[in-house]
Amino acid sequence: MKIAVLGSGIVGETLANGFLKYGHEVIRGSRDPQKLSDWKSKSGTKASTGTFQEAAKFGTLIVLAVKGDAAESAIQLAGPENLKGKTVIDTSNPIGNVPPANGVLNFFTDINYSLMERLQKAVPEAHFVKAFSCVGSAFMVNPQFAGGKPSMFICGNDTASKKTVAEILSQFGWDVEDMGMAESARAIEPLCMLWCIPGLASNQWSHAFKLLKK
Repeated sequence: MKIAVLGSGIVGETLANGFLKYGHEVIRGSRDPQKLSDWKSKSGTKASTGTFQEAAKFGTLIVLAVKGDAAESAIQLAGPENLKGKTVIDTSNPIGNVPPANGVLNFFTDINYSLMERLQKAVPEAHFVKAFSCVGSAFMVNPQFAGGKPSMFICGNDTASKKTVAEILSQFGWDVEDMGMAESARAIEPLCMLWCIPGLASNQWSHAFKLLKK
């Protein structure tokens, strides 16, 4: 596939490298593409860079890998017309710009309306799928844990898009748990808070979630 990764941070880099590892063409988009020149020079012939708009035009699948407070502006810069009909993997979390309280992050959303729902409302013709939001970047691609494959929780309104994302996650070494429609992001996004508590409180960052079934 042609993958557009919007974002110049570590999450975008990790996922872009993961897609390259499995043979996809990847363009990374940034407000300042020059920041990605070093990555491009080291990443081979299937890697390129551009603006958010250029990346969104190129990609048949879009990965939104920006900070939560930049997510809405990023999709506007990408151009809603360039996201129409496309699967958009939303990795973002609505982390507020205030210090954690006893290891608990502050969100700028509330429990009754998630960031992904905001994004879906802003670009209704795109197919947003929440994924990669409940684990740190170090474990997003081929995570290795003693307990076996960890669970990645996803949600979204479009069945075909969720199937595509599930196939990617399976390739990346995850068990996929489909939690339903976009409203389920209200439950998935706060898993970021839970995941971060051991790290912020005790500097323990090497963990992931697993849904056990009987």
